[in-house]
Amino acid sequence: MKHFSLLLLGACPLLAADIATRDALFAKSTEEMFPALVEIRRDIHSHPELSNEEVRTAALVAKKLTELGLEVKTGVAKHGVVALLKGSSAGPCVAVRADMDALPIKELRSVPYRSQNPGVMHACGHDVHVTCALGLAELLSKHRDQVHGSVKFLFQPAEEAMPATFKGDWGAKLMVAEGVMENPKPVAVFGLHTTALVQPADTTDDGVHYLKAGQIGFTPGIDNANSDRFHIIIRGKMAHGSTPHKGVDAIAVSAEAIMALQMIKSRQTNTRQPLVISIGTISGGDRENIIAEKVELGGTVRTYDSAFRDGVIEQMHRILKGITDAHGASYEMEYRKTYPSILNDPKLVEATLPSFQRLFGAENVVKLIPGMGGEDFSFFAQVVPGFYFRIGVANEEKGITAGGHTPMFDCDEESIKTGVQALAAAVCDRLDAK
Repeated sequence: MKHFSLLLLGACPLLAADIATRDALFAKSTEEMFPALVEIRRDIHSHPELSNEEVRTAALVAKKLTELGLEVKTGVAKHGVVALLKGSSAGPCVAVRADMDALPIKELRSVPYRSQNPGVMHACGHDVHVTCALGLAELLSKHRDQVHGSVKFLFQPAEEAMPATFKGDWGAKLMVAEGVMENPKPVAVFGLHTTALVQPADTTDDGVHYLKAGQIGFTPGIDNANSDRFHIIIRGKMAHGSTPHKGVDAIAVSAEAIMALQMIKSRQTNTRQPLVISIGTISGGDRENIIAEKVELGGTVRTYDSAFRDGVIEQMHRILKGITDAHGASYEMEYRKTYPSILNDPKLVEATLPSFQRLFGAENVVKLIPGMGGEDFSFFAQVVPGFYFRIGVANEEKGITAGGHTPMFDCDEESIKTGVQALAAAVCDRLDAK
């Protein structure tokens, strides 16, 4: 059963003894590299860069990959880096993706490696993603005899927030458009994400569940949601605050619209159909004693099903038109479909899980429920079979328990070992399956 993961994908599997030897070799090398990898992670964490500003991070990545002797291409999708590692023998290609950008969040955790860029923070663990991929590149460079094919590294810019008003493409979508999934075309693509808080599939409560270093989380099939953005402008008519009847109060109309939009989920859709509509920004008005002429709203919609998503957009337009017409106001809505839902290829997941269970134990490979977050790894997984999994980063003893996208987020650095070894096993097992 040690080589079950290879048998699922056909071809000539390695003997169990060969796989065990390779696992031990990789584990030893990862342990030796670990102090240097921690320094890389802390360097990147200390110098976070926002989407499409990843100049320093990309330069660091390109330098490391060039020193390892990989074929390196820079300036992909603005600041992306793509590298190809050729193994000791001919074979298929497998891709690994790591996102590089940070978030506009002020870091509050007091650590020696805290952000030196005010108001910008690696609050989503992309510093660890990059470090794990660089560790994998170094590991496989040292042991090319274990690589039976090639590995394409996709260091991606701009995974984080895409505003509804942005007109171009960026991040994974732009990388795909620029041909990173061709020449050679991978047979599979893997991506990982740091995670502290999870909802295991075998739980029904809404309590706190941690995914710790040394643990892997996965979701077969649909992993997360279609992630969309919208920007709404509601226009009324200005008047003095003492004579509201002479104007059309855009703030009052907006308040009614916000409440009505929430009714789409609670009263107008099948309760079994997952949906989130969240208003994240609101601005309007010029002065306390003036009836506001214009209010702007910004928000996000999360769904799993594409056809259902289109129905939600129609409902939003109907509600906004009805409310504004009723009050003599008007509206504009710019709706942007951004990231499609990630679909983890069921066969690839089934074939890879034994690799993780072999390394970390079946009890530490945890099935999770799909989430409503968004991730543009989906664009890569639309081209070839993909598997996007989680590596645990929580450590209660060290006080590392905060969720992503928060100012107290951090990662147990032991998770770097988990990420490197998980990627190495997934990649090499897939290459050996031919």
